[in-house]
Amino acid sequence: MAYRLTVLGTGYLGTTHAACMADLGFEVLGLDVDADKVASLQAGHLPIHEPGLEEILRRNLANGRLRFTTSYREAAAFGEVHFVCVGTPQKKGEYAADVSYLDAVIESLAPHLDRECLVVGKSTVPVGTAARLADKLARLSPVGEASELAWNPEFLREGFAVDDTMNPDRIVLGVRSEKAEKVMREVYASMLEAGTPLVVTDYPTAELVKVAANAFLATKISFINAMAEVCETAHADVKQLSKALSYDERIGGRFLNPGLGFGGGCLPKDIRAFMARAGELGADQALTFLREVDAINMRRRARMVDLARELTGGSFNGCTVAVLGAAFKPNSDDIRDSPALDVATSIAAQGGRVTVYDPIALDNARRAHPELSYGTSAMEAARDAHVVLLLTEWQEFVDLDPEELGSVVAQRKIVDGRNALDAETWRAAGWHYRALGRP
Repeated sequence: MAYRLTVLGTGYLGTTHAACMADLGFEVLGLDVDADKVASLQAGHLPIHEPGLEEILRRNLANGRLRFTTSYREAAAFGEVHFVCVGTPQKKGEYAADVSYLDAVIESLAPHLDRECLVVGKSTVPVGTAARLADKLARLSPVGEASELAWNPEFLREGFAVDDTMNPDRIVLGVRSEKAEKVMREVYASMLEAGTPLVVTDYPTAELVKVAANAFLATKISFINAMAEVCETAHADVKQLSKALSYDERIGGRFLNPGLGFGGGCLPKDIRAFMARAGELGADQALTFLREVDAINMRRRARMVDLARELTGGSFNGCTVAVLGAAFKPNSDDIRDSPALDVATSIAAQGGRVTVYDPIALDNARRAHPELSYGTSAMEAARDAHVVLLLTEWQEFVDLDPEELGSVVAQRKIVDGRNALDAETWRAAGWHYRALGRP
């Protein structure tokens, strides 16, 4: 059966899911309460930077398989399968996740559900959320339990979201009935036929998969950054240590790159929400290690500021600092919890004249931090700088010519916050090169 799909919430996840499912041949209706965002999407303009996505969006708008609305009544009448893709940000002043947007979607959609349908949550949530929302859905829907809930967590990587949607490394389904499983198998038939592994489980397990995966990745990143702290005191080289560890098949080299640590809209808030929920369940001792994972990650930012200050003679007063990078990772314009901007604002608060450049995220950075200065290129940002900080490992920065960059700076001093540059090449060009965890 060719189901008609709705996607409720058109942020990063929702926009990607809506466009890609349309590209797979489904009729898709995207919904958002933000009328300006809906108008922009309907005109073919993305609210985010994601390689390859705008072309898919425009292609499916043109062929009629994809459109957008602000009407829950229209969405309920249109779709047989409703994907919920709203955000679950960290509550202000707390570690816990704010799931109010999810509740708002269910409360807005359910009263219009007058026929059998499946509502599918894709958001990252505290375990126990799905069961509560399933009960609310059945209670508020005119058709009662004929409006069923499934949980299908997303595993998108920013910068690779299109491929992760079209060719996922696994599909996880949390369901309560064989009927719900059958519907989801039909929705994802092309992926399953291509050999994508499928895990069918209950609500709590499905909810835990995403946060457990993010907790593991965060732990691995913070582990190598903890080793960087040790290497700095022992005068060892964490880059070589990481390389040696990567050859161990039990460990592997992915997410073992030492540097400034993780940021973005997922890992930091997800591990904090995981700890908060474990505490509510009485299992807080099981996740106490995540507090240190989080602390290690935040210490890397402070250490980056310390290294930069060392290279400016112990004070930023009167010094010009070039910051290369604003996005939390390359191939993205996402500045949520960006380590680069955290470092930049810290240095500015300590008296430094900071100029930031990023290939994609400058507009977002300007809106969030108008107090900083911004350049239109790496060369412009570095002009007359007493120290250059590489904080997001865009390929454009990795490919910089140290001689060319050296011709515009006041002093050839650089701190490589991502261990992305060839140290010997930069030192041979007369640069004082420093990096986290390296001599």
